[in-house]
Amino acid sequence: MTITKVYIIYYSLYGHVDTMAREIHKGAASIEGVEATLWRVPEMLSDRILEKMKAPPKPDDIADIKPEQLVEADAFIFGFPSRFGVMPSQLLAFFDSTNELWESQALAGKPAGIFWSTGFYGGGQELSAWTAITQLAHHGMLFVPLGYTFGSGMFEMGEVKGGSPYGAGTFAGDGSRQPTELELQQAFYQGKYIAEIAKKLKT
Repeated sequence: MTITKVYIIYYSLYGHVDTMAREIHKGAASIEGVEATLWRVPEMLSDRILEKMKAPPKPDDIADIKPEQLVEADAFIFGFPSRFGVMPSQLLAFFDSTNELWESQALAGKPAGIFWSTGFYGGGQELSAWTAITQLAHHGMLFVPLGYTFGSGMFEMGEVKGGSPYGAGTFAGDGSRQPTELELQQAFYQGKYIAEIAKKLKT
């Protein structure tokens, strides 16, 4: 059987994106013939700065990814906490380090999705995706939005819910809010949805 490799690559400071990433991983891994792997982009902040920011320790079960490892994957799902409507410097620095892959267009034609966490409604639930798409476009990757394929969950008005047609999302609020069951369901769905598309494109 042909194996389709889906890499879920993310940065998480306080754990919200990590929680979403693990659910996305479950969704992608639920598709037969798909090998899903979680990766973390390298941290740029010192331990002392992270301590002052009261950031929890990074999980020790996720390895840092190197730019050259991207060529091994058939599809990507990138996740990050929004900073003023854009990806944080850690993920941006990682993309900056992919110059050689850009020069050869080694990632062109590979499908990619995006997920995120913002503090509140005005924090970039759509803008975060818009600004991240530029990284995918320069590499020639194929952006895969969710559209409204998630069904009734896209139209939920009875509770606070992150995400949009561009991808799965959550709200962190003051940091104490955690992804809801509905947000996690959308994350699982995104992983499954993109994995299915990647599998179709490979075969």
